[in-house]
Amino acid sequence: MAVWRETSWDETLTGQGIRLRAPTLSDYEGWAKLRSASRTHTEPWEPAWTSDELSKGAFRRRIERYQADREAGLGYPFFVVRSRDDVLLGACNLNNVRRGVLQSADIGYWIGSPYVRKGHTRGAVRRVLAFAFDELRLHRVEAACQPSNKASRQLLESVGFIHEGRSRSFLNIAGEWRDHDRFAILSSDLRT
Repeated sequence: MAVWRETSWDETLTGQGIRLRAPTLSDYEGWAKLRSASRTHTEPWEPAWTSDELSKGAFRRRIERYQADREAGLGYPFFVVRSRDDVLLGACNLNNVRRGVLQSADIGYWIGSPYVRKGHTRGAVRRVLAFAFDELRLHRVEAACQPSNKASRQLLESVGFIHEGRSRSFLNIAGEWRDHDRFAILSSDLRT
């Protein structure tokens, strides 16, 4: 049985009107409410939800996985909150950090439906990229989105990601293997 620790790291990143911080168990109610309210907005782009997706137990397991990844240097999960009132807006995570000759990670993000198209996701992605390149000293950050996800593609391109190609049946989304366009940004690329 794992011993619960609220959080083992206190890395907080700040951006324009937002803060990015480690998710904690105390975020459960706000997270569950926002995820539930945003389901129709996020569902086309995510893996199929489990039957207990929004349960406190599933959230606890998610937080424990986040902590283990962070402690191993394999992932850096951040909840995106509004600076002025600490309202949860979404998440932006660096996943699958690979060191050695690759020095790379994947970025993933979601924003709650009440907060779309207000610049919060763009601000979060920019700040996490700065963390990846300036603090973690990674060389490359990759992202993937379905060809039909025009908003995500526009976001990635607006912050400097370059389209590198399409991966067939890349991720299992909503119960189906789906193609994804692949993007990357290098530490030497101009970030906008």
